[in-house]
Amino acid sequence: MTIAGLVLMGGLASRMGGGDKALLELAGRPILAHALDRFAPQVGLLALSANGDPERFASFGLPVLPDAANGPGGPLAGVLAGLAWAAALPGVSHLATIPGDGPFPPHDLVARLAAAAADGAAVAMGPNGVEPLHALWPLAARERLTLSLADGVRSPKRALEMLAAAPVDFTDPNAFLDVDTPDDLARAQARALGT
Repeated sequence: MTIAGLVLMGGLASRMGGGDKALLELAGRPILAHALDRFAPQVGLLALSANGDPERFASFGLPVLPDAANGPGGPLAGVLAGLAWAAALPGVSHLATIPGDGPFPPHDLVARLAAAAADGAAVAMGPNGVEPLHALWPLAARERLTLSLADGVRSPKRALEMLAAAPVDFTDPNAFLDVDTPDDLARAQARALGT
């Protein structure tokens, strides 16, 4: 199984004063840099899913994939853009995703999802339940997901349910910390600094 990776940049950080949450500083570096330290070694080629000016991510040296023009937005649209990109890569069978505002994805995320997925999909289960942006998507599901999006399915969780994604349990309570609020950023800072 050859796996490409996609970081879903997502939200507008309204609770953090606006801008890209993934570019907020955490222990002296952008949150995205911390996430890539853990995620990049687990996949082959890697891209970012983001709309707007791609130049704001130029320092990371990765392709930036916008959602399809005139289509619905949201994380599932980002997954579909990633699947279209990965389909053009030789030998790739699956796309692994993480959110850009989560600095600490598990070091063994992709290996464990791949072991559970076989030819299908898999999704991480954390202490708070399903983590639908930490998932493994088969390229073979691209057409089905495209039709589902056109039919009004917007939720990655719902899409993974439709694909009968295999659940994979992870116990680290910080692995799926998303930086949505200043308190979340303080918690992530404490972990990054080991305090």
